[in-house]
Amino acid sequence: MTTRRILVIVPFALDAEGVKRRETQGGYVQLDAGTELTYRPVTCGPTSFMSPHDWTLMDMAIFEAGMSAEEDGFDAVCIDTMSDSGMQALRSVLSIPVISPGRASMLYALTLGSKFSILAQWEPAIVRYKKAVVEYGLKDQCASIRSFDTPPDFAALLDGKEEAVFPRMLDAATRCIEEDGAEVICLGSTTMHQAAAYLAEMLPVPVINPGPLTYKLAETFLALGLKQGRRAYPSPVVRKDDLIHAMMKGGAAHERTSRQAAGQPG
Repeated sequence: MTTRRILVIVPFALDAEGVKRRETQGGYVQLDAGTELTYRPVTCGPTSFMSPHDWTLMDMAIFEAGMSAEEDGFDAVCIDTMSDSGMQALRSVLSIPVISPGRASMLYALTLGSKFSILAQWEPAIVRYKKAVVEYGLKDQCASIRSFDTPPDFAALLDGKEEAVFPRMLDAATRCIEEDGAEVICLGSTTMHQAAAYLAEMLPVPVINPGPLTYKLAETFLALGLKQGRRAYPSPVVRKDDLIHAMMKGGAAHERTSRQAAGQPG
C-alpha cells in the first residue's frame, strides 16, 4: 500500500496540547488507509488574523514552516487556516501540491449551491473575509458574511464552550440562509471544526468544514497527478531559505526573551 504523507501547517506557534486539538480535524473526514497527516506549528508569528500587520507576519511564518516540505519527504501540504496565508509563496518553491482552505471552501461550496455565506467568529475578522471574496472574484456568489460574536481561542478552540457557542453559531447561520439566501455555509475558520457536525445536522443546507476538506482535496490532487503550475506560480530567481529560517529563528528567540522578561511561561 502506498503511503501519502501530507504536511498540515498549524498557523500558530502552539505547544503539543494545542497542536493535538488541531489534529482532531482528521476525525471529521474519511481518508484513505495510506494517508498520513503530520501537523507542524509555525516557528513564530502573530497572535491573531485581524489586521494587515498580522497577515504579513502569518504569510512569512507559514512559508517558513512549509518551505522544506518536499525535501522532508512530504507528498502534499495543507495550510490550516482560511486566510490562505503563505499559500502562494509555498506554491512558488514546492513541486508538490499546496492546498489551503479559503478559496477551496468557497469554490467547493459553489459545486453544491449558487450562493454561500461565511460564518465568522467575531466582527474584527470580517474585513479579512471581505478582502478574500473580492480578490477571488466571488463577491456575487457570496450571500453574506456573518459573525456569531465570540473572540477566537486559537489554542483551546471551542473546547468547553459548546453549550454557549453552538446555539449562537446556529442562529447566525440560520440568518445567513433565511435572510441572505445562502445555499451553503462555509465555516470561516479551521478552529470551528468541532461545530461542523452539529451545524450540518441542524441546518437545511450543506456545511463546509474547511480543514478536513483540504485533506481530501490533497488526496484527490495526488490521485489525479495535479499540482500548481509554474505559469501561475513562477519559481524565485534566487531562493533565500537560510535568510528566512534565520528570521523566524531570531523571532522565536525574541518572543521567548520577551515572555521571560514579563514573567510568563516559555
